[in-house]
Amino acid sequence: MANHKSAAKRARQTEKRTERNRFYRTRLKNISRSVREAVVSGDANAANEALKVANKSFHSFVSKGFLKKETASRRVSRLAKLVNSLSVAA
Repeated sequence: MANHKSAAKRARQTEKRTERNRFYRTRLKNISRSVREAVVSGDANAANEALKVANKSFHSFVSKGFLKKETASRRVSRLAKLVNSLSVAA
């Protein structure tokens, strides 16, 4: 337990941030998974729609400070590469 007022406040802030980061981390994984599942199913339209959602979401996470800009770009790029491989295979 915190002995100082400031330490107690830091503990409360850490708790809030942990909860918020857990939400974003889970959301990030689910969005990525939806793109990958659409690619595996072979549905190009669903994959493109999921990729659009992923792109928008990842970059909104950047503005919230959850991801760095380069990290979001790299992840979106890798997902786009998967979606493009679907259209090349067809």
